[in-house]
Amino acid sequence: MTATKRIVLASDHAAIALRRAIADHITAKGWEVVDIGPQTPESVPYPEQGAAAAGRVASGGCRFGIILCGTGQGIMMAANKVKGIRCGVCSETFSARMIRQHNDANMLSIGARVVGEALALDIVDAFLTAEFEGGRHATRVDMITALEG
Repeated sequence: MTATKRIVLASDHAAIALRRAIADHITAKGWEVVDIGPQTPESVPYPEQGAAAAGRVASGGCRFGIILCGTGQGIMMAANKVKGIRCGVCSETFSARMIRQHNDANMLSIGARVVGEALALDIVDAFLTAEFEGGRHATRVDMITALEG
């Protein structure tokens, strides 16, 4: 399967169950999931998980990434340090659509201690079904990219 239908998933120990639910959900929708863990509940550093997932997206090996930690904030901050990554943390569907439509986000972050499973799956669907609108938004995305140096 090409990278256009491949998504990397990663989390810290706080979000294993939600990550697995998301993996099942998007697999059922025809996406190939690359789940980079963790698989056991021992504490793992979210910066390493976020950066590892971001590396898969930045290299072109995966079209999108979905990352999770307790709040979604820390792992998102780590992912955004990787050149070429535009990741937003979302706790509702409107923002998930907008980060794709206006910011051409290639990663989504969710807080497992912030949203329940049903809402998280709706957020994922909103993110994955939205399309980048281009136009004036492309100019702004180019401005964001230029900040990477």
